[in-house]
Amino acid sequence: MSVTAAIRGRDGLFELGPMALSCGQQLPNARLAYRLFGELNADRSNLVLYPSSYGAWPEDIDWVVGPILDPERWCVLLVSQFGNGRSSSPSTSAMGLAEQGWVISHADNVAAQCRLIQERFAVERLALIYGWSMGAQQAYHWAALEPQRVERICCLCGTARTTPHNRLFLLSLRQALTADPAWNGQRFTAPPEQGLRSFALIYASWAASQAYYRDGHHTALGFTSVEEYVEQSWLPAYRRHDPRDLLAMLDTWLANDLGAAVGRSLAAALGRITARTTVIAGSHDLYFPPDDCAAEAACIPGARFERLESVLGHRAGNPREAPREQAMIRAALGRLLMD
Repeated sequence: MSVTAAIRGRDGLFELGPMALSCGQQLPNARLAYRLFGELNADRSNLVLYPSSYGAWPEDIDWVVGPILDPERWCVLLVSQFGNGRSSSPSTSAMGLAEQGWVISHADNVAAQCRLIQERFAVERLALIYGWSMGAQQAYHWAALEPQRVERICCLCGTARTTPHNRLFLLSLRQALTADPAWNGQRFTAPPEQGLRSFALIYASWAASQAYYRDGHHTALGFTSVEEYVEQSWLPAYRRHDPRDLLAMLDTWLANDLGAAVGRSLAAALGRITARTTVIAGSHDLYFPPDDCAAEAACIPGARFERLESVLGHRAGNPREAPREQAMIRAALGRLLMD
């Protein structure tokens, strides 16, 4: 069970109808999948939004309800981003891939989520957006595109614009999948088994730090080698997804650029944020190094930057089985909530 027995999430679908996307395509019968914990208070001022990270389904990230986000105080709304297989995605809808002119932007995610909180929950202002990785990207977009609707944001291990170095990582993942013999240039004709194995190897080498492997954290989990670790732990996490969805989410990440979404420079776009902001960077995060996160935080009025010391690398921001990192995140969030 991903949360304690006393905490039960309620799953829902929000039907958006036809939705025009930033790429120029129109998605018929768009929908958002979500999971809700806790209850709205009388004045509807306690709603917390947690947008999903890459490849994450609610059961992967809802552990935060309890250890990080108290469902007695907050009504916590986990929303699956477009492309992740639960909300509208290539595997579940008419959505195509970049090869057919379909690229979901975070502005699209924000527009859909904004309708969800207004029309389904009658909430005008979010108490907090809590986001890790691609969830942090969405939090930045929310706070700049809808500043009047966000009171606070907590951005863990993510940036408002994809850096050139991070872009290389994403392109290597896309190349790994589309180099598979099952890819014909437009679609997959069979499961891309070799592509998925290469994909998992690349992901595992970036998501955790050099120190993580050097210190033997993977062997402490019971794996005898990095090869076994990838085969038994990482590969199943990607095999469960339709490979088209994996590509769609990569393309959203590649397109992540708050400055372009706002039509200004990145610094000016970040300067639009009025929400009280905490930016948390993992000390050993290879995707979003502390220097990159700190540079963006410096552009947000009044933002607090915090460094999370952990060899978990990027996964320090989603420390499901790491009580030490959980405690540090809980403390940082507590400081934000007291502001």
